[in-house]
This record gives sequence, structure tokens and C-alpha cells, in this order.
Amino acid sequence: MQFGAEALSDAELLAVLLRTGTKGTPVVEMAKHLLERFDGNVLRLCDATVNELCEIPGMGLAKSLELEAAFALSKRLARRRMALRPEMKSPQSIADYMQRLMLDANQECFYVLLLDTKLCLMRSEQVTIGLVDRSLVHAREVFRNAIREACSSIIICHNHPSGDVVPSANDIRITKMLFDAGEIIGIRLLDHLIIGPQKSNQSNNYFSFRENQLMPTSPIKN
Repeated sequence: MQFGAEALSDAELLAVLLRTGTKGTPVVEMAKHLLERFDGNVLRLCDATVNELCEIPGMGLAKSLELEAAFALSKRLARRRMALRPEMKSPQSIADYMQRLMLDANQECFYVLLLDTKLCLMRSEQVTIGLVDRSLVHAREVFRNAIREACSSIIICHNHPSGDVVPSANDIRITKMLFDAGEIIGIRLLDHLIIGPQKSNQSNNYFSFRENQLMPTSPIKN
């Protein structure tokens, strides 16, 4: 366990849950046999009933119930984690999220939204605070954790405290630079949103590069 649970194999993690093996069968071997009964597929094992588990040599009712409880808890945590990942499939949903995040911001803040394959938010990260200048927004900072977490795409956002959400020439240059960097490393930049202060006469004050056809396009590949 020196390197944590993530370093353990599926069989070793199962062995931790099982705790003990049977006479002549160490617990890790028992865990391997358990996996083999389900073709090495952990998802199939998680879906097994208590009766199915009890049919496996060495798996009594107590162990089967303990495994089922552990799998049920894991599924519940996964569902709740997904519920905490809002979908970022439209500029409006992104603006709603960012408006709350930047509610009290009186300086320009630059954020990166890391997305999974279903365009759900994995997490948001603040890259810079203060004047958002091209020289301060480095591709390595924007994409560092996106690469580490194997994101399929990102969205970038920053605010204009002045209230004018029309992009500047610098905003357009930053977008092009980061789009090109993403194309090289295989993580697509989907949109760039500029967020303004909330106005009483509209739900959101924002500008989406994609909505306004300002996102760069990939070069035609022969």
C-alpha cells in the first residue's frame, strides 16, 4: 500500500475487501479466481447478485453481502459524482455556471473548464487573475491538467468587469493560440466565453466565440 490504492491491481483491491482467503488459497488467489469467473470484467462482477457470488468456492453469505455492499456504495458515489458534473453543452449553460463563479470578481480572471467525453464538467481552474494578456496566458498552464486527466476537450472563459463583453484583438489572438496548441496535443478547444457582470434586464451578459462564428477552424488535411 506504499503508493496508495490506485497502484493496486483489481485482484489486490478485491483481496483487501475479502480480507481472508480459504484453507490452502491465499486471499489474492481467491480474488483472482473470483475475477476469472466473470471473465476478468470488474463491471460484470459488480453486477453479480449475492446468490451468484455465494456459488463461488470460498464465498460465503457474509463475504458476498460485504462485496455487494461495497459495490453498491461505489455505484452510489459514481452517480453522485456525475450529478456534480454539470453539462457544458451550450454557451448558455457555461455562462450560467461562470456567472456564479465570477459573481464577486472585480478583476479579469481567466478560467479553464476541463470536460469529459460527454461534455460534462470535470473541474474548473483559474489560470490567471488581473489583466488577461496573451503573454500571461501560456498554453502549458492551460493544458497541463487537461493532459494529466486525459480530457477530451476544454472551454476557456474570462470576465470583463467593465461590462463590455465584445472580444478585443488580444482575446481573439489568445483564442487562436490556444486552439492551435490544442490541435497539436489532441485536446479540442470548444469555445471561449467572455463573461460580463449580471444585468437586471437579462439572464446573462456574455459573448461566445462559437455562437458568433469566431472560433478558429482546423486546417484541411489531405
